[in-house]
Amino acid sequence: MLIRIHSENPDPRRVQQAVDLLERDGVVVVPTDTVYSFACRLGSTKGMERIARLKGVKPEKAPFSLACADLSQLSVYSKPVSNDVFKMMRRALPGPYTFILEATTQVPKWFRGNKKTIGIRVPDHGALQAIVSALGSPLVVSSVHDEDLVVEYTTDPELIEERFDQTVDAVVDGGFGALEASTVIDCTGGEVQVIREGRGPLDAIL
Repeated sequence: MLIRIHSENPDPRRVQQAVDLLERDGVVVVPTDTVYSFACRLGSTKGMERIARLKGVKPEKAPFSLACADLSQLSVYSKPVSNDVFKMMRRALPGPYTFILEATTQVPKWFRGNKKTIGIRVPDHGALQAIVSALGSPLVVSSVHDEDLVVEYTTDPELIEERFDQTVDAVVDGGFGALEASTVIDCTGGEVQVIREGRGPLDAIL
């Protein structure tokens, strides 16, 4: 099922259609400001297990992140950060960055596994922000990779829907996705460490 939601002016009825699926432990493919991602509601063990199966990994090994609506949700799921890190995050978010932070106990243990850290995103995409806001909690997200060994990510939501029609509950069409994933920055050590350079330019935030 394809649910078309415009980034600039999200239709509340279509947003609610996606939210209803997520509230029933559904798995929905959502647009971000980088690549399309599998998504389920934080707290949905069934949803996480389904995403892990789709990616062919064990749930504790799956590269999950939290997609939040805004910075205000970060304090619930991550421990306090230094003023310098917070200022950097304010410059970066919403945007194509993933920040590795120390997780609070509000993040379920089955999500964290043995790790005490969590990847947190605030994507700059109106459709995803509308879904997260209407849902009232973050989404657990993990990128949709392409089967092609040369092309890493599928950017066309209609092609994604064709491929995963039988295995996900819906694909949210928010326009063509990007070819690059987010820039990943680890903020858990003494110094900020860039884990992966992606779509987010470093000189704009560091």
